[in-house]
Amino acid sequence: MSAYNDSFWSHVETLRWLLVRCVIVVFGVAVVAFLFKDFVFNDVIFAPNKADFVTYQILRELATLLSMPSLNPEIGTIKLQNIELAAQLFVHLKISFFVALIVGFPYLMIEFWIFAAPALYRKERKPAIKGAISFILLFFMGVFIAYYIIFPLTLNFLGNYQVSEEVGNQITLNSYISTFLTLMFVMGLVFEMPIVAYFFAKIGLLTSKFLSKYRKISIVIILVLAALITPSTDAFTMVLVAVPLQFLYEISRFVVKRVEKRNKMVK
Repeated sequence: MSAYNDSFWSHVETLRWLLVRCVIVVFGVAVVAFLFKDFVFNDVIFAPNKADFVTYQILRELATLLSMPSLNPEIGTIKLQNIELAAQLFVHLKISFFVALIVGFPYLMIEFWIFAAPALYRKERKPAIKGAISFILLFFMGVFIAYYIIFPLTLNFLGNYQVSEEVGNQITLNSYISTFLTLMFVMGLVFEMPIVAYFFAKIGLLTSKFLSKYRKISIVIILVLAALITPSTDAFTMVLVAVPLQFLYEISRFVVKRVEKRNKMVK
């Protein structure tokens, strides 16, 4: 009993220092992000609100190359408003913490892997490493797609949409930041679809037969979601969003098939 208690408190102590190190790293990166305010906001956060943003430049070149004027976005920098006394300070703190989580995410995953690894069997460690790496890469892919495709197109449409010329848009800083962060995190999580499919397949809750059966329906649902995310008048921007989502679905189907094949080999 004494040996069990010693082992338990040893794990608690290890976890405590793990959390301390994670907090120090996140806080340290947040401080750096806070100090480099101009770069974080002007060159990163507010970059999609500028006419020379890389996504808009590519669309202009495509519009010229394909002779499709509808692809050429009518970009007008949206003047953000602040209507709350402390909003800019709190936004600065929030974004600094967000940057710290994004930049420090791989380190946090490594720390938790080091903590969990001793509890795994040797044969389980390699799949666990692959799973952790896949989790990190897929999350950053989702953030990348959101930053360079979904958020700029959403901002360009909703920020300039008017029900009447009598009503002008005055976009608040909080509204801009809230939409930005939401899309980054949501797309980061959506891109974990193959990981979720893998675990559901492992416990028998998801089959490749099910995914194949509803494949056509998935295409329709994804197109509807893409239309809601980028409610513009041309099909090209909708396809830009729909293709990555459908690709995720196909990857998930492939992952489930692999799991089923391995399960049959084990049996």
